[in-house]
Amino acid sequence: MLQRLLARRVFGGSSSLRCLSRGFSQLAEAEEGNVVVPKMPPFDYTPPPYDGPRTDEILRKRREFLSPSMLYFYRKPLNIVDGKMQYLFDEDGRRYLDAFGGIATVSCGHCHPEVVEAVVKQSNRIQHSTVLYLNHAIADFAEALASKLPGDLKVVFFTNSGTEANELAMMMARLYTGCHDIISIRNAYHGNASGTMGATAQSIWKFNTIQNGVHHALNPDQYRGIFGSDGPMYAKDVQDLIDFGTCGRVGGFIYEAIQGVGGILELAPGYLPAVHGIIKKAGGICIADEVQSGFARTGSHFWGFEAHGVVPDIVTMAKGIGNGIPLGAVVTTPQIAKVLTQRNYFNTFGGNPMCTAAGHAVLKVIEKEKLQENAFVVGSYLIERLKSLQAKHEVIGDVRGRGLMIGVELVTDRQLKTPAKDETFHIMDQMKEMGVLVGKGGFYGNVFRITPPLCFTKEDADYLIDVMDIAMSKL
Repeated sequence: MLQRLLARRVFGGSSSLRCLSRGFSQLAEAEEGNVVVPKMPPFDYTPPPYDGPRTDEILRKRREFLSPSMLYFYRKPLNIVDGKMQYLFDEDGRRYLDAFGGIATVSCGHCHPEVVEAVVKQSNRIQHSTVLYLNHAIADFAEALASKLPGDLKVVFFTNSGTEANELAMMMARLYTGCHDIISIRNAYHGNASGTMGATAQSIWKFNTIQNGVHHALNPDQYRGIFGSDGPMYAKDVQDLIDFGTCGRVGGFIYEAIQGVGGILELAPGYLPAVHGIIKKAGGICIADEVQSGFARTGSHFWGFEAHGVVPDIVTMAKGIGNGIPLGAVVTTPQIAKVLTQRNYFNTFGGNPMCTAAGHAVLKVIEKEKLQENAFVVGSYLIERLKSLQAKHEVIGDVRGRGLMIGVELVTDRQLKTPAKDETFHIMDQMKEMGVLVGKGGFYGNVFRITPPLCFTKEDADYLIDVMDIAMSKL
């Protein structure tokens, strides 16, 4: 690439390039072939030189010692060695705009100083103490977290991940209602353990193992769904599942207000209020999976379900809760929480002082830096600019989302909505070469998932748009 060639010519080798904070990827008007690359927004941070293993060595070890099921992006995988706020740095010191946020996980920003300080301070004091002993970190965070939820949602159980949180929530629903049947939505993703894999409804994420007691309703997909944006029409399928697929009673209904892995699909308006009513009538409880849409990411609200005017019985969360620290939680009512006292239930690391200290710091940073407001303002601006880009490029079939949880679906034919899977991979790779990292998802793998840290700026949004425009123009 041009910046490496220039580095070797001017500075005598790649080791000198690694010492540059912004490198030649930030040169205004730097040319990649015949393409003029726009200038990346300025950023005042210089990562320390990296002297660790290089990409080839890491790939060799990964192939030999790690599970072959582990995936990685791009034709030339990235070796990310440093991060600060909305930016990442590779082994050569090259800066990248992170518009994926570790799969909607980095909420405050990479290595946010206040979150780092909280982790270090707690780690220096005590890293782990079982919840069989008392420690203020878990209680303080639980109190702060409960204050962010509506109604009687005030009892917290900490886990290590979203999968664990959803497993626990589904078990609690079954115990509380005495019914085994759970209703989920097609195209959903809720985790990769036994129960959550059953609730997940995409074949690419499911193994041929026993997954019983889960029924999958029509997805209220406003882009591809048969009823468009008519939420109550989709809700009728939930009633049909109860009438014809169960004994007439159910344990619960689990949903993502915005499907993340499924391609950033917001459930059709009117759907959740209708389904909540149907589930309650059938004796079940409602579980909101906020693993990706929670913690101010949608901008308009702190939680995704709030945009639909409903209050669930259980809320699960992870990812953004810890800004990258392994942490998840289940929040429910005191009445439902009591079901876990029927037997002993325990999680060794759930409520770990170091993790809960980080989670508490995240809440404080979101409030202090008004990141929910920023997600709304910048996200709205980015969606508007993406829709303008859609008018220019036929390959963009749909732009959707809220705040900084945005999906861009690519198609080869707008009328037929034919998934542009190969084009998605190619554009994504080209964007990486120009310094922008996005994710991808959807059942067909043709949706860009834009879920950056909530400190993302309008200047970052402009740079993303310019790079995406160039990449699409090269198709």
